[in-house]
Amino acid sequence: MQSLCVFCGASAGHDPIYREATRAFGQTLAEHQIELVWGGGHVGLMGVLADAVHAHRGKSYGVIPEFMAERELAHPFATQMVIVDSMHTRKATMADRAHGFVALPGGLGTMDEFFEILTWAQLHIHHKPVGLLNVKGFFDPLLILIRHMVAEGFVKQVHLDQLYVADTPEALIAAMCLHRQPEGDWLAKVTPDRG
Repeated sequence: MQSLCVFCGASAGHDPIYREATRAFGQTLAEHQIELVWGGGHVGLMGVLADAVHAHRGKSYGVIPEFMAERELAHPFATQMVIVDSMHTRKATMADRAHGFVALPGGLGTMDEFFEILTWAQLHIHHKPVGLLNVKGFFDPLLILIRHMVAEGFVKQVHLDQLYVADTPEALIAAMCLHRQPEGDWLAKVTPDRG
């Protein structure tokens, strides 16, 4: 695991535990020499995360759209900062760079990024691990909803089983480092052989 793309809030939330957990996650990335790939911002939990990686001499790769960079939202201490033309390019660039994905507490943007990357895993567009750092049970309601989708036949259990969930950075990273790509080629099973 050389790099992790982390999705998290541009706000910090009301409870200080979110900042503390994000800071601990950034420190853990640096200690394990895992490059942080993130949206490049310096505000909210995104800023806390990048600050922690920088404070512990880790590497970071930020990807920020030009309109956000122009508003001076880009983190000043990123090891490398890439300015792109759109949110779509931002997400694709982060996905290409990362060896795995983790969502920390956040809002609508975090959920958008998380569900897109989880859907790509479901469709076998990528075979990288996807995880949730479940700080203070933040994602419990979401997990209840996804289990309900499984029970109602809209999501397969195998796809829920591929999601890593832990409440500490060490436990989550350890589990994700054991991730193995599924056997076989799913696309071959649904695409006719053209011979």
